[in-house]
Amino acid sequence: MCVSNVRLAADAYLVCLHHALTTEKEEVLGLLVGEFSEGTEVVCDIHSAVTLRRSDKRKDRVEISPEMLIEAQQRAEQMSASSGQELHIVGWYHSHPHITVWPSDIVTY
Repeated sequence: MCVSNVRLAADAYLVCLHHALTTEKEEVLGLLVGEFSEGTEVVCDIHSAVTLRRSDKRKDRVEISPEMLIEAQQRAEQMSASSGQELHIVGWYHSHPHITVWPSDIVTY
């Protein structure tokens, strides 16, 4: 599947932004909850962001523990049930305070 467009809801954007601004001393991370719609193009609509605690305490690392991933998946399922939409974890975000916006070797490998 090749996604041609991503739409980020304003509320989800504000959650990510607020989370990133909570600290300038360490990276933050979270998961993005949304859905894919297929027509002439595949579109990913991101409805919500789930903030996570960092399991790796080094200030320049982020890692999602299996337990946190399971908990986030359960939250996505609850959101799906309450909204009537088929919502899933569709991505993740994290911050790079005081460094480049480009992914590091740590992120890409």
